[in-house]
Amino acid sequence: MESAVTHIREALAALVLPGKAAISQKFFKTGTGEYGEGDIFLGISVPDQRAVAKAFYQEMSLDEISQLLSSEYHEYRLTALFMLINKFQKTKVPVEKEAIAEFYLSHLLYINNWDLADSSSYPILGSYAYEYDREDLLRTLARSDQMWHKRIGVVGTLYHIRKHSFGLTKEFVTHNLKHPHDLMHKANGWMLREMGKKDPDELIRYLDQYCREMPRTCLRYAIEKLDEPLRQKYLKGKI
Repeated sequence: MESAVTHIREALAALVLPGKAAISQKFFKTGTGEYGEGDIFLGISVPDQRAVAKAFYQEMSLDEISQLLSSEYHEYRLTALFMLINKFQKTKVPVEKEAIAEFYLSHLLYINNWDLADSSSYPILGSYAYEYDREDLLRTLARSDQMWHKRIGVVGTLYHIRKHSFGLTKEFVTHNLKHPHDLMHKANGWMLREMGKKDPDELIRYLDQYCREMPRTCLRYAIEKLDEPLRQKYLKGKI
């Protein structure tokens, strides 16, 4: 009898798009010395991966999801994370949510590109941290020396932002404000922009204090939705 993992691999194989793998490997910087060095793509669209995850997640155990998440193929890992999100969001049993959060933390090694981190951090770990008062989990990641852990910690606060809770976001962004990598500048700016959507005054207060210290990329992301005259003032340092 074929396993659920085999069925998923077969389903994904049928969705491979000619030429997409090469495009993805360039887009996600998989070359020597780049942040996604060595990652391998099959060439499958994200909507198709979500559809496969939705179709199969109920029959998948965490052990089987682990087999996909530890794969060398990027799409297997992302599909596994989509299934994990589905499982986490559908269960109402606290012990099951805890098990999924612990599983996620034990597989951080495989969450090793920005799309993997961004799509899974807040609906799983951010949600768990908020609902079960485990902000320490996100804080440990945001203060890690490992960039992908940092990004998971920072983007994980998006769940808090959507609940109008901004303290963690400001703490983590400030701690990582001068991180050397552009991917962290983008993550920090993105979270500030999302905070501004919920509470513009909160963003303005933060920008007034820190805008002169921000890397340009972070600032541009943070002020993207502001009115143009105000946005220009921040860009030109006239605040």
